[in-house]
Amino acid sequence: MVTIINYKKRQKDNQDFFILEISGGIEMIQSKTTGKFYATAKKAYITSTFDEQTCQALIGTQIQGKIEKVECEPYSYTIKDTEEIILLSHSYEYVPENNSAISPNQSTTQNHSSYVQRELAENHSFQTNEELVV
Repeated sequence: MVTIINYKKRQKDNQDFFILEISGGIEMIQSKTTGKFYATAKKAYITSTFDEQTCQALIGTQIQGKIEKVECEPYSYTIKDTEEIILLSHSYEYVPENNSAISPNQSTTQNHSSYVQRELAENHSFQTNEELVV
């Protein structure tokens, strides 16, 4: 299960739209440097056709599926806390519980994912942890 935790307004080709921020729930990850565990959650973003009022009402809604780490074209990302620029070659995507019924064109999915990642890199805060730093 994933939960809609927020939404963000975006613009492409002078057209406004909203993306939903989803979270896969808490996970315990062991630090590679200290060996201690810390809590984190995988997050992903999905586009929507909803207006802002609907997006606001959907916060807290749970959806069947999970968030998976997928490889993508490398992109630069600035960590806002430190202003360090890192290179990432993965993103997190929502995968429906029964994804056998969905067979998206792989290149379209990768292009869309790259677009969303660039948009988020410009407008999203990022916390440093060993799993994400390249």
